[in-house]
Amino acid sequence: MPTIDILDAKKQKVGDVELSEKVFDAPLKAHLLHEVVVWQLACRRSGNAHTKTRSEVRGGGRKPWRQKGTGRARAGTRRSPLWRGGGTTFGPRKRDYGYRPPKKVRKAALRVALSDKLREEQMLVLRDFGLTEIKTKVALEVLNNLESTNTLVVTGSANEMLEKSLRNLPKVKLLKADGLNVYDILKYDRLLLMEDAVQPIEEALA
Repeated sequence: MPTIDILDAKKQKVGDVELSEKVFDAPLKAHLLHEVVVWQLACRRSGNAHTKTRSEVRGGGRKPWRQKGTGRARAGTRRSPLWRGGGTTFGPRKRDYGYRPPKKVRKAALRVALSDKLREEQMLVLRDFGLTEIKTKVALEVLNNLESTNTLVVTGSANEMLEKSLRNLPKVKLLKADGLNVYDILKYDRLLLMEDAVQPIEEALA
């Protein structure tokens, strides 16, 4: 079983924890990471680009001119895509780009991402930040002590004091264990797990 040190706010070892092999010792499978990241980004697309077809634009009730005798081309409606102000042919339509990979794939990709962070020694387990009040300066000092300024922080449960202390730091993101995802794990250089987050992660992914 892989073992990792539990650190305090000054980067001193205060204990250790055994991690589940099923969750933190998965072989690297880059194709799983790619598949899940593409899915997450697809779900974030707004899909709001929308053009009107000839059936949706305004006007077109009256034939612009008679069929014959004018010398001009035939025209039946002002809504024609050939006319200025007419409908658009094959333009973008509002749509949902989201889809859903199998649950097994999503869980397997999370295990791969966590295992990779542990192998690369980019994962830390922290007992607590030692906060007594909402204070960004104190939280930043702790992250500097841990050499973790570009960091994803994961907690086991909601922590309003920590959330408000970290939210103004541009390269730091706080997530609850149940919101952990592959994209954010890969996006940030360091993964900082609070001690109370280890068990929920293992229970969800083991």
